[in-house]
Amino acid sequence: MGYDISHVIDGQEVVGTGSTQPIMNPATGEEVGTLQLGDASTVDRAVQVAVAAQKQWQQVSLAKRTQILYRMRELVIAATDEIAEVITREHGKTLGDAKGEIARGLETLEFATSITQDLKGGFSQNVSTGVDAHTLRQPLGVVAGITPFNFPAMVPFWMHPIAIGTGNAFILKPSERDPSASNIVARLYREAGLPDGVFQVVHGGKSVVDALCTHDGISGVSFVGSTPIAKHVHQTASAAGKRVQALGGANNHAVVMPDANIEFAASQVASGAFGSAGERCMAVPVAVTVGDAHEAFLEAIKAEAEKLVVGPGANPETDMPPVITPDAKARVIRMTDEAEAAGATIVVDGRGLVVEGHENGNFVGPTVITDLAADHPTYTEEVFGPVLVVMHVNNFDEAVELVNSSPFGNGTAIFTDSGHYARRFEDEIQVGMIGINVPIPTPVGYYSFGGWKDSLFGEHHAHGPEGVGFYTRQKAVTTRWPSQNETVESSMSFPTHD
Repeated sequence: MGYDISHVIDGQEVVGTGSTQPIMNPATGEEVGTLQLGDASTVDRAVQVAVAAQKQWQQVSLAKRTQILYRMRELVIAATDEIAEVITREHGKTLGDAKGEIARGLETLEFATSITQDLKGGFSQNVSTGVDAHTLRQPLGVVAGITPFNFPAMVPFWMHPIAIGTGNAFILKPSERDPSASNIVARLYREAGLPDGVFQVVHGGKSVVDALCTHDGISGVSFVGSTPIAKHVHQTASAAGKRVQALGGANNHAVVMPDANIEFAASQVASGAFGSAGERCMAVPVAVTVGDAHEAFLEAIKAEAEKLVVGPGANPETDMPPVITPDAKARVIRMTDEAEAAGATIVVDGRGLVVEGHENGNFVGPTVITDLAADHPTYTEEVFGPVLVVMHVNNFDEAVELVNSSPFGNGTAIFTDSGHYARRFEDEIQVGMIGINVPIPTPVGYYSFGGWKDSLFGEHHAHGPEGVGFYTRQKAVTTRWPSQNETVESSMSFPTHD
């Protein structure tokens, strides 16, 4: 018998509309559970609860808020195995990878436990005679998070600890593919002492997304997902007068210079390209070899790809898990077919892979492609699967031009022993997150995550200091305390600072 996942509203599991969707195991192709889907009425119910809860939560002291977040941290650590197991079952990624995303999510929770430092205002005495000025930051109110399937724990953790720590109520709409982790988090928040209604979970598809983007009771929307949906969320929620941060897709490049340690670069690029079956917005689907690095890198990356063990994520020997759905598998195969038909060289071919005992799973092997034209969709589009396209350029300037020509600007990396080229790269590249000999330059939780160009819509990056800025707004207060006997003549002139 499979399990049933419902909405979490006002601290209780709620069925909602009665419409359901199966929850699938990508490694077996079998249905493992049922998800209750919501609609606009479900969102409205959650918002009404959140509005009432937030008014009280905003008045809770910072000390009490951070105490709850500290308890939440300990509870998440204790529940890591439980959360990782449901992620592996519903997403497919390895248990080690699932635990890794939980650990990275905890970084933001830990940052939020010291939110008191980021909520301190400024104060200036005697900006004018007998007049002082100070600033303070206050929560937006009720905010929503819409998150993708590929990081069912980490990406929501980029949002809700900071939103809650700054005094907001938070409504999470996770992916329908792997919803269970979000319900576990809701349970842990309640165990930590968070009042009911401050953190809620509503499951569903486009109708729920649109309702969150347009509901009058919601002041801000955070989104992570593909670029087309990021554009839709940004446009829809902005038109409804909401503050929006919408993180879109990517097509990250790793540049391999001739002076790089080629074996090291290949092992790191393989990790970025094939880890979690390439289903990461910070994956590395493109390697750019410069000059003489090309042939040596192809040989090294071929060896790295061919030694990977592909299998179910629950198997401790697995290096690379299945992709999320049969459609995702078909997309990888189709794009490889199209590249081959266009004259590309398939250095490593993952199309025919079959995992014994898991013939109905969504498995496709690591694939390496080269000799592909720069305008071919297999290079220009986000494959979101275990495919690495190796492009070749003659020199550093051509590498920078190729990276900057992409409409995406999420992450990029350079592998080099040259401080000169590394410094030029970080200065000249038009990308939001850069790695120097680091393939997946996801910032730690006390920095902020975000790309440029078609990888980000809105002004604020995710988590860290920019997360605090997103979930709060500033007030500037000017004060004067005249004595009972003080008289000041009225003036019709604009006030000056005498």
